[in-house]
Amino acid sequence: MCGIVGIFGTSPVNQALYDALIVLQHRGQDAAGIVTEQDGKFFLRKSNGLVSDVFNTHHMMNLPGNVGIGHVRYPTAGSSSSAEAQPMYVNSPYGIVLGHNGNLTNQEELTRQLFEADHRHLNTSSDSEVLLNILAHELQSKDKLKINQDDIFLAVENLHKRCRGAYAVLALISGFGMVAFRDPNGIRPLVYGQRKVGDAIEYMVASESVALDALGFDFIRDLEPGEVLYVDAKGQLHTHVPAVTQDHTPCIFEYVYFARPDSMIEGSSVYRSRVRMGEYLADKIKRERPDHDIDVVIPIPESSRTSAMELAQHLGVKFREGFVKNRYIGRTFIMPGQDQRKKSVRQKLNPIGLEFQGKNVLLVDDSIVRGTTSKQIIDMAREAGAKKVYFASASPAIRYPNVYGIDMPVKSELAAHGRTDDEVCADIGADWLVYQDLEALIQAVIPTDRPNAGRRFDCSVFDGKYITDDVDDAYFEQLQQARSDNAKKRVSESSELVDVGGF
Repeated sequence: MCGIVGIFGTSPVNQALYDALIVLQHRGQDAAGIVTEQDGKFFLRKSNGLVSDVFNTHHMMNLPGNVGIGHVRYPTAGSSSSAEAQPMYVNSPYGIVLGHNGNLTNQEELTRQLFEADHRHLNTSSDSEVLLNILAHELQSKDKLKINQDDIFLAVENLHKRCRGAYAVLALISGFGMVAFRDPNGIRPLVYGQRKVGDAIEYMVASESVALDALGFDFIRDLEPGEVLYVDAKGQLHTHVPAVTQDHTPCIFEYVYFARPDSMIEGSSVYRSRVRMGEYLADKIKRERPDHDIDVVIPIPESSRTSAMELAQHLGVKFREGFVKNRYIGRTFIMPGQDQRKKSVRQKLNPIGLEFQGKNVLLVDDSIVRGTTSKQIIDMAREAGAKKVYFASASPAIRYPNVYGIDMPVKSELAAHGRTDDEVCADIGADWLVYQDLEALIQAVIPTDRPNAGRRFDCSVFDGKYITDDVDDAYFEQLQQARSDNAKKRVSESSELVDVGGF
């Protein structure tokens, strides 16, 4: 998962881009980058680390210009080298920089095409560089010194025909303006807004609406699946939805875990969705355990708190904060290596003993991925004096890898793959385990003003139904080679030798 932001302004945008990336920091903590444009020249700073570590006053002063894009990254595959930090740049045609959130499922095929047919060279293993070069090739095929919105719309439409998977993209074309687009299924989120400055209008595009709120932009809407948004060099807005648009299937896991609760995605409040997750989970507990002996409900910080509070209220049980979180430790399920994840859990959370001693505790988390975190937290609860430890997941069992931009590991590393709920319960050491039903989760995230809208979602991590038609056993074997802990360790060691550094 990554976060992207682009601003077309009337004054320097470097500080605004920085502020937006701070707001989107939860979407990626491995690397950050900003590129701005002035007088047809790009100015770039990117490197590994948090936004506050990558940029200082000197860097900001060297990012002039009234238009720019920014990116925060964690890698789903490939290298964690700073050479793969984004935005990425290609100089032909015109000069293009690009930032991307998502994952191409036909990356290997596209890489061959770029080399054999398009005669383009790739410097990294990143699918973002693949997207950049395909966009560049499609624009170059126009063979024009000057391009307009129709040329850009056709180039992106041709890109859609070649690329499969999930992608939300922001790009700058030197001298021509800012371009944003989503994949034809609209899997990854992308929104835009505007604000009036004097007689002019500034535009902003971002992964989540909360970034617009923080910078004082009025939210306009989500980009449609496959839609292209183009702000030309004169600041005029152009939009186009190409004919290749397919079924709208946004990723449901954005509501469960990744998005900030104060964001709106596809007309639904993330916060309100999580409230309803807690309500529906409480209803399930009442059905399955009407005589439960739960003394206290305790959330596992942070994203499960909203669901846990509503669950406790509907059960008529006390809600308590039982863990203190160290906010300077990253997300554990995306950390490389089991040993590192185990170590980080103990550094990340510390129990408040008084809330556990002699009580039957229901722990609530947003999901169970590998089970590493869940098992250690249950152990901590017992060590703190809990009599019984029950566990509730606000989402269904994750039984399949994510192939659309979330670093959920290969099948063999998923706690629930090939296992029953009782087997997962025994594996993590809980006295009882309850998962959210998928139908209830879908109902929780459907916009409240359109309850019968027939909205579909990408639920592939739960039901194994992948929207694109190229996800098969061969692809999963490729995924195993790229995403397993051993594979990431090899790539990490290799990248240390070839890292060309930041800018």
